[in-house]
Amino acid sequence: MASDMQRPLSGIRVIGLEQYMSGPYCTMVLADAGAEVIKIERPGKGDPRRSIPPFAERGGSSKAFGFMAYNRNKKSLALNVQSERGRAVVRRLAEVSDVVVENLRPGSMAKLGLDYEALRSVNPRLIYAMISGFGRLPGYQSDYTDRPAFDIVAEAMSGVMDLIGFEDKPPTFTLYGLADVYSGMVAACGVFQALLMRERTGQGQLVDVSLTDNMLALNERMVALYSVTGKEPKRGRLDHLWPRGAFKCKDGYVALNVPDDIVWARLATAVGRPDLVDDPRSADGTSRAANADFLQPILEDWMADKTRQEVVDTLNEAGMPTGPIYTAKDVFEDPHFKKRGMLVDIDDPEVGVYTFARSTPHLSAAPEIVKRPAPGLGQHTRDILEGLLGYSSDELDRLAADQVVGLPAADQ
Repeated sequence: MASDMQRPLSGIRVIGLEQYMSGPYCTMVLADAGAEVIKIERPGKGDPRRSIPPFAERGGSSKAFGFMAYNRNKKSLALNVQSERGRAVVRRLAEVSDVVVENLRPGSMAKLGLDYEALRSVNPRLIYAMISGFGRLPGYQSDYTDRPAFDIVAEAMSGVMDLIGFEDKPPTFTLYGLADVYSGMVAACGVFQALLMRERTGQGQLVDVSLTDNMLALNERMVALYSVTGKEPKRGRLDHLWPRGAFKCKDGYVALNVPDDIVWARLATAVGRPDLVDDPRSADGTSRAANADFLQPILEDWMADKTRQEVVDTLNEAGMPTGPIYTAKDVFEDPHFKKRGMLVDIDDPEVGVYTFARSTPHLSAAPEIVKRPAPGLGQHTRDILEGLLGYSSDELDRLAADQVVGLPAADQ
């Protein structure tokens, strides 16, 4: 197993005041990059995703798949931050840490006295990344700042949902948790930038990440189109190009996108219809979009007796980028993803080996990511308080007795 001491964030310590998806995904990316991540969880309950099904099960043990997926390579500290002694532990951790990542409800950290200003006073080099629905950086706040939000709210208010689906159907969501996962990635990128700046200035800073900002940034085409033309893009169709979408073949679907007339000529020739290159109904993108009902059956008739693989091979050879539309089973069966290292097997001592998606990118001068399983609740409480913060065994036992910290059953 490659040592995380060689990964880019080796020697960086991160505190995760986090739950659900966006914060945990951010700290997972940082952990995959080699950081030591200390995840703070409520004693007895932990991150709510520990209890959300489905579960991996073996021999009477069970773990929630969502928790397993986003919490590999971390340490778990079970700590009651509602108590003053628990908050004192966080402040002592902040003194010896580099980064805090939190995605709790806006205002909750300030009420606890654990916000950026409070923790910066004990460690001016601290980088504090906060993830919220609408952003909280002073000077960039709005009337929505204190609202709670889930990912679907960000998809809705960024205009993304309005563009997903078909003209004759209501708006729909994209991937479950897309705004959360993407915001976690953006937060990790912000932490990388802040760490680089700290090398130059010696000072930490606040990293403000908004789910709605991030989805709007992904939806940049809508912004540019409306600014330049005054037009609002429509769900399920594009006015200026065709084809773009799913096309049915013998055993499933393939995805096509023709951005210009050069690629259209390749496609038309490959399907045996070179006459469509100069046909007024298909000579340019606007014409093809207007005549999609005429053109789509031509393409699908050509595909009807061909497998996805046959269509993909033929069109790619013709210089027409094409891919099969995969199910989850297809992804697991295609050796490409294994060769790319994107399907990571994690061996959990309680429930066995399961496969999860690797974070990206690959780095040529760094070893592969480590693959430690998601921790048990409070698994590292004793190691962190005694080994890192210098609490005595008696002090820790008193904290545990007073329910300030939680210890795993084997450590009680």
